[in-house]
Amino acid sequence: MQNKLSAEELAYIIQWDIKNWKRALSFWDKHFEIKAGMRVLALGEREGGLSYYFAQKGCEVVCSDYNEFPDSTKKMHAEKGVSDQISYKQIDMRNIDFEDGSFDVVVFKSVIGALGNKEDQDEAIKEINRVLKKGGAFLFAENALGSRFHRYLRKKFVGWGERWRYITRQDLQDWQSNFSSAKTEAFGFSALFGRSEKQRSFLGGVDKAFNPLTPKGWRYIYFGVMVK
Repeated sequence: MQNKLSAEELAYIIQWDIKNWKRALSFWDKHFEIKAGMRVLALGEREGGLSYYFAQKGCEVVCSDYNEFPDSTKKMHAEKGVSDQISYKQIDMRNIDFEDGSFDVVVFKSVIGALGNKEDQDEAIKEINRVLKKGGAFLFAENALGSRFHRYLRKKFVGWGERWRYITRQDLQDWQSNFSSAKTEAFGFSALFGRSEKQRSFLGGVDKAFNPLTPKGWRYIYFGVMVK
């Protein structure tokens, strides 16, 4: 069962568009049981939010990022009392510096798009699978390609929108070929258009109500649990 998280904790873990992206946590919890003592590799963790989330569940977490961590990440973990359960490492997710079968869980949120091309993304997924134990889970929440309107606005208003490679349904199908089972869900349409977190929160409520009526190809977030 998912721990009850405060609004402050959710803001630290999710950071942006909280109402929609926080749904990843309950989706993961529904499809894979996290147990205290599990070893977790969190990728793309500059601010360390997901590392905190799994550490407070009793897991031993490797908090990793491609770049060096700012001092604020370790400071925040110390303030939240989870430093003893977290170690830090610079990692290129295309070449993960751990042995085969090292982790019970590998997790990321809004990370793999930064690789910019399908070849590197597919290589990262193979590496994630390699370092997972048999029966371990790859948990993710990632930006989906979305509708043509989403794609237009990202190119126009998001500084890195043209460099980011957004994930498609075909990508998910390709990833699944590396795993024994997979559960995925697409969510959200309108909250991406919010210009402030207050607006995104309001539009996230709209998305909750109308998500079943929105074509899957229009949704802008993918949640997933893939088990090795």
